[in-house]
Amino acid sequence: MGSIDGTIVSSGGSEEGGVDYFELAPSPLWLEDYSAVRELFDTWRADGVTDIHAHLMQDLERVRACSQRIRVLKVNSQVLSLYKVADHEELVARLDTIFSADMLTTHARELEMLWNGQTRFSSHAINYTATGERLNIQLSGRILPGHEEDWSRVLVTTENVTERESARKALAGSERFARGLFEHSPVSLWVEDFSAIKTLIDEVRRQGILDFRVFTDVHPEFVTRCMSEIRVIDVNNATIRLFGAPDKRTLLNNLPRVFRDRMTNPFKEQLIDLWNGQLFQMREVVNYTVDGRELHLMLQFSVLPGAENDWSLVQVALTDITARKAAEAYLEFLGRHDPLTKLYNRSFYVDELNRLQRNVTVPVSVMIMDLNNLKEVNDTHGHSAGDDLLRRAGEVLGKLVEPPSSAARIGGDEFALILPGLDEADGRKVLADLNELCELNNQFHSVSQINLSLSAGLATHRDGESLESTARRADRAMYEAKRAYHRDLAQRRNRA
Repeated sequence: MGSIDGTIVSSGGSEEGGVDYFELAPSPLWLEDYSAVRELFDTWRADGVTDIHAHLMQDLERVRACSQRIRVLKVNSQVLSLYKVADHEELVARLDTIFSADMLTTHARELEMLWNGQTRFSSHAINYTATGERLNIQLSGRILPGHEEDWSRVLVTTENVTERESARKALAGSERFARGLFEHSPVSLWVEDFSAIKTLIDEVRRQGILDFRVFTDVHPEFVTRCMSEIRVIDVNNATIRLFGAPDKRTLLNNLPRVFRDRMTNPFKEQLIDLWNGQLFQMREVVNYTVDGRELHLMLQFSVLPGAENDWSLVQVALTDITARKAAEAYLEFLGRHDPLTKLYNRSFYVDELNRLQRNVTVPVSVMIMDLNNLKEVNDTHGHSAGDDLLRRAGEVLGKLVEPPSSAARIGGDEFALILPGLDEADGRKVLADLNELCELNNQFHSVSQINLSLSAGLATHRDGESLESTARRADRAMYEAKRAYHRDLAQRRNRA
């Protein structure tokens, strides 16, 4: 543009016809003479220079040498106003302030364009006003027609784009900030396009469907079709880690493995809410990792502002609650099960008797059992051996019955079977099966030389009798069997 170290030469006066269009132009204009630059280029070509970029970058003083050869013939008042100088003389005096040192690199790009035969050039440069204010300048220049051979007349404009550049940088900074929040959020974030799903739902409305829940119950394939129409636009880093993918492409290529099976019912509820106009939703869902592991997730779904009419931009946030669900399941298990034997506990046993008592329409049998010799095993072999014997009892009773029947540990060495639908004859068969399973278990654990033995009492519900009373009869029968077991054991020891 202008010379960094050179001198401005100005010629005043008006153009022909009495109107100085140069002076009246709304943009800052510089009329310059590049003929000395052209002569220097010719010298370099004669010296064998072919790569002007490398030649200039090798020594930036060569750029300065070109700049010093530029003569400024004229500037208009817009230049003086832009750079906050009173006249040409002050402009010349403040050139070192106006043109920043890094303009050498910018000017080098302009010189490259001229070297390569272009008659126009442009660049973005940093200038300063005479008072030190920073200016972002969009510079454009052209060799005027008729001066292409000697470059003696070059017209240059310097547009102040400081506000635009500041706005651009602010926008870019805002975008980087938003992108950073998205990419590095600790929560799994998805940006999705649900517009195809909205099209399908709108088509169902046009068919006159009023109850969408009934429609999806009758047409489950519609839910599957909508699931296949989810278009994922982007996911963040937390999503890639959560779903066990090595990279974003792998995850997006395996979406059918992620959205399947147990996701169907929650997704159906999501569609019903969308049908009812709920564009923000929260619910628990199940997805799957790329390698097939089940993920329990808290889903927050929101149609973003501006996309309410077509659902083309949706954000989904997923929080991993798999560990929490596992803990809840375990606590629920502990609330209904004995942790040592894995059978139901006494609380479940009592609740189940009460549940069946409210509607006894089928035969119900109850079997109460006591584990023989547990105290002797504890005293002789230690409590770990006693616990192992209890676990063996749990294995046998767990295999003995299937739902709706149930097995429970109701005391330290006491167990119960609730057998809905089984009369006394069926109960006797279960008792026989119990003895066979205990024998098989003893054969399997023969090395321990500790036999599993249960004394059992059976009772079948009678008309007009409470199930609690039935259980008490089974308990009395168990004690009779217990006494018979000990009598038989004493007789065998006496014979020995």
